[in-house]
Amino acid sequence: MQQRTLSQPISATGVGLHSGERVLLVMKPAAPDAGITFRRTDLPEPVDVKVQPSLVNDTRLSSTLVTDTGVRVGTIEHLMSAIAGLGLDNLLIEVGAAEIPIMDGSAAPFIYLLQSAGIVDQTVPKRFIRILKPIEVVEGDKWVRLEPHDGFKVTLSIEFNHPAFNQAPQTVAIDFAHHSYIEEISRARTFGFMHEVEYMHSHGLGLGGSLDNAIVIDDEYVLNPEGLRFPDEFVRHKILDAIGDLYVIGHPLIGAFSGHKSGHAMNNKLLRVLLAVPDAWEYVSFTDPTQVPSSFHRLPDVG
Repeated sequence: MQQRTLSQPISATGVGLHSGERVLLVMKPAAPDAGITFRRTDLPEPVDVKVQPSLVNDTRLSSTLVTDTGVRVGTIEHLMSAIAGLGLDNLLIEVGAAEIPIMDGSAAPFIYLLQSAGIVDQTVPKRFIRILKPIEVVEGDKWVRLEPHDGFKVTLSIEFNHPAFNQAPQTVAIDFAHHSYIEEISRARTFGFMHEVEYMHSHGLGLGGSLDNAIVIDDEYVLNPEGLRFPDEFVRHKILDAIGDLYVIGHPLIGAFSGHKSGHAMNNKLLRVLLAVPDAWEYVSFTDPTQVPSSFHRLPDVG
């Protein structure tokens, strides 16, 4: 299985969730083994920020890369999730602000853009990270875990004592050997409570948020007129986030991820713990396509 990039550049304009400003995003092909790099083009001198777990230094409301000189690229998780879902390895992403546009609050618009640009195989084998032994992070009643598994699957549970959440299961398991990321996960939107929106606005955050790019919940109901895209859209979005957070490691994982009440901070901490235990993982590539775990056979075809 080969590494992948785009066949041509593609651009889009959207609103930053927290700044409320218009943001230009340009995604371009990159060379084999280049990985995913964000380039801040709005600064006096453009600055490249290579995606890696050690640079996720702000996880209060999203996954935000922060360099040692203070250059930020925020709200990367939905775009990173789309990149992972399409099996892309190498991209240069130019962004004209300190955060990625929120689009509709899911990964689906990014999937559309990336597929519209076209995806091509490169001449170098794709490098996977295979989990060799369990790694876990526990904080009170919250936990995340990576375990060996010949493929990729995600099991997540959330816990909200609220009427809008109690109408559907708060645990979802997706085995990508049998389920499609695009169909089952990519359309699930971010969500928040009305009182949180009011709090963020009072602190100059969430200024770009609206019912067009998030599910908003009051004391009893979902306020979006169209309702939910899935009965369990809330936990499916947490899976979307987790896939994006995990792909910050720069390679697809061969393993099983599970968690309860997890978030960006714990997902990133799990990656850092994994990398600190050298015998818990290994790099693998496959020259024989029949040896590739079936989870990765479902990646959309190149064209």
